[in-house]
Amino acid sequence: MSVTLLPDAVRSEAYRLVRNRMAVFWSVFFVPLLFIAGGAIFHLVNKGKAAELAGATGLPADLLTAAPVNLMDGFGIGVGAIANGAILVFMLIGAATLYAGDYRWETWRLTSARNSRVNLLLGKLAVFKLTALATMATFLIAGLLFSVTEAVIYGRSLTFDAEGFKAGQFGLLVLLAWVRIVQYAMIALLAAILTRSMLATLFVPVVVGFAQSLLGGPGLGLLGWEPTAWQSQLLLPGLAYDTLKAAIGGAPGLADGLTLKAVVSLALWTLAPLAAAIALFSRQDLSKE
Repeated sequence: MSVTLLPDAVRSEAYRLVRNRMAVFWSVFFVPLLFIAGGAIFHLVNKGKAAELAGATGLPADLLTAAPVNLMDGFGIGVGAIANGAILVFMLIGAATLYAGDYRWETWRLTSARNSRVNLLLGKLAVFKLTALATMATFLIAGLLFSVTEAVIYGRSLTFDAEGFKAGQFGLLVLLAWVRIVQYAMIALLAAILTRSMLATLFVPVVVGFAQSLLGGPGLGLLGWEPTAWQSQLLLPGLAYDTLKAAIGGAPGLADGLTLKAVVSLALWTLAPLAAAIALFSRQDLSKE
């Protein structure tokens, strides 16, 4: 592994991904655009129901437009949902393009002669991390537009009241969401190395995530496990993410040591697949890839 050649791997992977406009659209822009469109529909439906309620109760209709819309509320909505299930799933399109594209187009034997295998893999991971940041930024903008749409539909004024805003808490939530997105896609990285298939890279993380959601729902009760137990936190990175999110938000009543369990869980689900992928890829025969 040559550290000096790692930037070359990052630049080449970034160039290839940017040129794949469909992968960029579905990974970065689709979910935020869907959120904006869904928000507009949500506000229109609520406005209709509110108008009916005002008519039925005899309340003045101008109550609907009395209070201004605070853009910081939309910002908070975006931060709270920045690592939602839709983003996790659609970002797998970018992950599959990065991690399994060379298997699909049989270009590994061309690129592996120009850089070390570890650098090539880390270059792909670095570009995915940058893509995740781009998606998160786009979704935060969508959160602001959610509030703008509300103001336009209801005919309300806009304000930007940052009272109560905690920069440290905001930064930790963004960092945690970024870790969660990268961690979820680590299963895609390992699946790409194991199967050499783009479809498997797309669907294996979805299947694993669905199984974990079942385990985290009725499964814990059937097994007799508490959500605060070590095995629950370690087997369910989504639960660990929610635990840390609650801890950052200052939720009361968190069990002692629960935050540590959640940190260990996310770290293991991030680093273990990466280490396995690097170890397998380093010994893989790429003469026909």
